[in-house]
Amino acid sequence: MAGTSYDVIIIGSGPGGYVAAIRGAQLGLKVAVVERSFIGGICPNWGCIPTKALLRSAEIYHYMEHAKDYGLSAEKFGADMPAIVKRSRGIAEQMSNGVGFLLKKNKVDVIWGAASIPAPGKVTVAATDAAAPKGTLGPGDYAAKHIIIATGARPRALPGIEPDKDQIWTYFEALAPKAQPKSLLVMGSGAIGIEFASFFRTLGSEVTVVELLPQILPVEDEEIAAAARKRFEKQGIKILTGAKVTKVTKAAGGVTATIETADGKTQNISAEKLISAVGVVGNIENLGLEKLGVKTDRGCVVIDGLCRTNVPGIYAIGDVAGPPMLAHKAEHEGVICVEGIAGKHPHPMDKLMIPGCTYCMPQIASVGLTEKKAKEAGYEVKVGRFPFIGNGKAVALGEADGLAKTVFDAKTGKLLGAHLVGAEVTELIQGFVVAMNLETTEEELINSVFPHPTISETMHESVLSAYGRAIHI
Repeated sequence: MAGTSYDVIIIGSGPGGYVAAIRGAQLGLKVAVVERSFIGGICPNWGCIPTKALLRSAEIYHYMEHAKDYGLSAEKFGADMPAIVKRSRGIAEQMSNGVGFLLKKNKVDVIWGAASIPAPGKVTVAATDAAAPKGTLGPGDYAAKHIIIATGARPRALPGIEPDKDQIWTYFEALAPKAQPKSLLVMGSGAIGIEFASFFRTLGSEVTVVELLPQILPVEDEEIAAAARKRFEKQGIKILTGAKVTKVTKAAGGVTATIETADGKTQNISAEKLISAVGVVGNIENLGLEKLGVKTDRGCVVIDGLCRTNVPGIYAIGDVAGPPMLAHKAEHEGVICVEGIAGKHPHPMDKLMIPGCTYCMPQIASVGLTEKKAKEAGYEVKVGRFPFIGNGKAVALGEADGLAKTVFDAKTGKLLGAHLVGAEVTELIQGFVVAMNLETTEEELINSVFPHPTISETMHESVLSAYGRAIHI
């Protein structure tokens, strides 16, 4: 198939890549996707979806442990790690197959191999060791008027603490453990680190989390992060903040980490396994970007609001284009990018409108500015808070430990940010996302009728609280 020409070639079939491809096909463009590993990229295969499958198993285990709290009896139960992993991997395969079906349905060609860009408008695809799925095109030279880089990111490795797939894990190994570790050290308390800490702790592992910054979940509102930390510690997770892993020694029985705290003191912590969750770095190597003069910064491709690089005809979306490194951000960028290519006039990405979710127990979700960031930006703020203990549905569910927090501009009533911790808040946050996108003020939110009994009423009450009108607290 060498020499085949397209309107758009997308390098990478992850959430950004496949969504861009489908939207491009919908707009009448001839589109191809180049993939070297697995259809769908990290999210459905080794990220978002299989992780949630694991966490669902842990959640059910948690409720079985607390069956008596609900007037039930569950005396004989346990965790079968191989079976848990098998379910998760089966779901990942189902999702990957689904992406492949959607690409085929929309007549998007899939080219199997590793891509590079020798010149604008040209893509060279080389063979890889990964077996090519049926129906894909092979290595060769291809042409496209527009090339979109959607190569994603990989786990960041710290010098001296490089993952070895045995005792030092990345999320790849943590997603498919052969057995449950008795003890675990998690390095990094962002979404990935906290989700795995929550999963393994719920199933009984002894877990210690080490975070370099003063608070866990560093991108979250301080108050929400503090409430989450209190819950985690109550569950038995040990947390060290303002602490740095300076050395890791491996032995037959596990690893020993030397940890330096903010006061200069050191301590050693031993564990069977260590998860390195200190962030990710964009996959920008071996694409030919340096030769092309494509600008990069700290391991990511630099783009404008329409996902264009500094080289005409070359674009970047998703994790490789920088933070926030979230699947839904990648998907939205994919749509913006191809709609711009097709001559539509999409709105540039507003990163303040991108929600973030962490699927631990308790869940955490947020959008917009934290209280601290709003004040630093010069806003005079009104802040509302509502604890889940005042919500009938949360109490009935046995999930009364949570908090909804809203931040408003005191002068205009504009909703600047919303931050939640508690049961099912990852499903609630979208209400605030829509509100912010519609430039909602407190008046519209106060006058909206929220259904009863639902946890969503905590959202309403937090708005009322910001204006001194909370009813149920």
